[in-house]
Amino acid sequence: MKEALFWTARDNGAVVCGLCHHRCVAKRGSRGLCHVRENRDGRLYSLVYGQPVAQSVDPVEKKPLYHFLPGTATFSLATCGCNFRCLNCQNCRISQVAPDERLNVGPETPPERLVSEAQAYGCPSISYTYTEPTVFFEYALDTARLAAAQGLKNIFVTNGYITADALREIRPYLHAANIDLKFFDDATYRRVCGARLQPVLDTIRLYRELGVWIEVTTLVIPEYNDSDEQLRGIAEFIAGLDAGIPWHVTGFHPMYKLMNVPPTGLAILRRARTIAREAGLRYVYIGNLPDEDGSTTRCPGCGATAILRSGFRVRQLPPPHGACATCRRPLEGVWS
Repeated sequence: MKEALFWTARDNGAVVCGLCHHRCVAKRGSRGLCHVRENRDGRLYSLVYGQPVAQSVDPVEKKPLYHFLPGTATFSLATCGCNFRCLNCQNCRISQVAPDERLNVGPETPPERLVSEAQAYGCPSISYTYTEPTVFFEYALDTARLAAAQGLKNIFVTNGYITADALREIRPYLHAANIDLKFFDDATYRRVCGARLQPVLDTIRLYRELGVWIEVTTLVIPEYNDSDEQLRGIAEFIAGLDAGIPWHVTGFHPMYKLMNVPPTGLAILRRARTIAREAGLRYVYIGNLPDEDGSTTRCPGCGATAILRSGFRVRQLPPPHGACATCRRPLEGVWS
């Protein structure tokens, strides 16, 4: 166990967690919604510090990040637990931990070992992913601090529900994030994820203001967020922040509690891409379905191919300085 950050005590022995926007109130002996932060004798503890349940070396494109160190590998890790209850969760076996379920943790792995392993595999970055990095914040913070001191970059793959205080705490060591913007109406967020829309929008804005490189992903689910209205709302929100922020529209496949929903057709994702371009976004990518043009980065200035991808494999990289080789227009991103 590790005493948690961002909590306050109440007179009755309960604690209020200030790590994410749920701001759970946990009585003595109970846990927050994430199920991995527990009140023990009036103090809040993380139950997953140093306890990864998944570690892997992935292409950074898998996060997905297309404009951050393209063509490199990233050392990826997760603990169990999540502060969302998404009906379509693809990692439900490690994210959706029941309150009375024994935590399925791996061998104790201190932050120093994670950094050493990332270096041994030649990874220039570490990604906190698969579940939700916010719920293992203390572990991620200590690892990120050590990694940054060794010249490694740190990446969050996140649902965007972290509070401003917590995000500002890790900001000096956080270099990139892929943030899910799942829907563009509050009712659907509540029904499918057990969360609210506005905190996610506020968090995306704050990431941008703090100077963290961000890319946004929307899993397009038929009958839930595939309407032109929802897609246009998301696209216009992103473009209003910065038209150079990449948007990944990805295909849904039936899973977890949405097994009766049909998979996303390629035509829907191509329509989303058209809507996004009409809204002014410069970089819109199609994921989870094969579409080479939908994964290619083109220069917004002259239209020349800047990065060519096949799945998660990069077949053509941009010049090291990150400018178009044809017209020399700078491409938004972190290239080296």
